Amino acid sequence: QVQLVESGGGLVQPGGSLRLSCAASGFTFEYYAIGWFRQAPGKEREGVSCISSRDGSTYYADSVKGRFTISRDNAKNTVYLQMNSLKPEDTAVYYCATGDYYYCSGSTDDLSWGQGTQVTVSS
Repeated sequence: QVQLVESGGGLVQPGGSLRLSCAASGFTFEYYAIGWFRQAPGKEREGVSCISSRDGSTYYADSVKGRFTISRDNAKNTVYLQMNSLKPEDTAVYYCATGDYYYCSGSTDDLSWGQGTQVTVSS
């Protein structure tokens, strides 16, 4: 059974940094792309970043390019999202997700999701 557990969220001042972790179990981690998504109050969920399984290709939403870095450690079954230069508009619940046919694009309808971790950027 796929299990994803996010951690690392918290309250940070604008310009600060956080590193989110997504610990995975229940599947062969190295073969799966992992995506980070976020949902702010009153807004739709949006894709933030994704890392592929095969060559580790990375993808970023325009709003976070140059500030966020995604990486994976296949030995630890964990994906990280390093978030720098945080802005108030980055405030959201952040989720990691994966699926059998997820390749960092396409429908998110059949993905497995973690419980989310809250990130609040405020002075």
